Amino acid sequence: MDHTNIKEYREIYQKTLDHLKKKSKLLFLTTSNRWSGEKGGEQPKSTALAYQLAQDIGPDKVTILEVPKLKIYPCEGNVSTKRGNSCGLKDATLSDPKKNPSGQHRCWASFNNPDDELWQISKELLNANAVIFFASVRWGQLNSFYQKLIERLTWLENRHSTLGEDNLLKNIEAGLIVVGQNWNGREALATQKQVLSAYGFKIIDDLFWNWQFTSDSEDETQKSYAESSEAFYKTFINIGTKGSG
Repeated sequence: MDHTNIKEYREIYQKTLDHLKKKSKLLFLTTSNRWSGEKGGEQPKSTALAYQLAQDIGPDKVTILEVPKLKIYPCEGNVSTKRGNSCGLKDATLSDPKKNPSGQHRCWASFNNPDDELWQISKELLNANAVIFFASVRWGQLNSFYQKLIERLTWLENRHSTLGEDNLLKNIEAGLIVVGQNWNGREALATQKQVLSAYGFKIIDDLFWNWQFTSDSEDETQKSYAESSEAFYKTFINIGTKGSG
């Protein structure tokens, strides 16, 4: 087992912290989940990292939305149909000024489902200097809540790639922090970095990184999982990192 290098990852964390402390409006989107029925519940590691980073930046600058707690319907797949590409058309604009203060939220799944809560994300996203996604690796890819969110944001990409309108994301910096156990974290991160670039975000290299406990994909022991959690918290949580930026 090759345990992660604490010094190396604290330096990575510090670079992220220093960069984000220069921003005034940050959005953190956490996408991992845990069953809440256990005594006291348990916060996913990537979510704990988001809250630690927000604390070190200054919570007044950061809005954190826990995606699994929002009611977000699946993407309807309107990009590729027999009738053509209808994703992000003006006809799909939400008319409620509370949900769509920018007037830019155009998603058929929001339009067709009044209780859909994607608007909570788009409202903050379009008003942010930077957005950081926090995700876990499950079976070699990022978790299902992350994937559902990315698919539901397709209208933002489709707006400029297919519809020929302006890119609403061009001035919003993006990052992705991935936490995993033993397989494919680096590859999953690289794929989603490409995706977020295609969406039109301003990609910042220091905001994209992966923490994986071991590179031994065959290590599925209880001991490994327990040691992973211990190593993660020792590396990142409540270490007194305040940054210089």
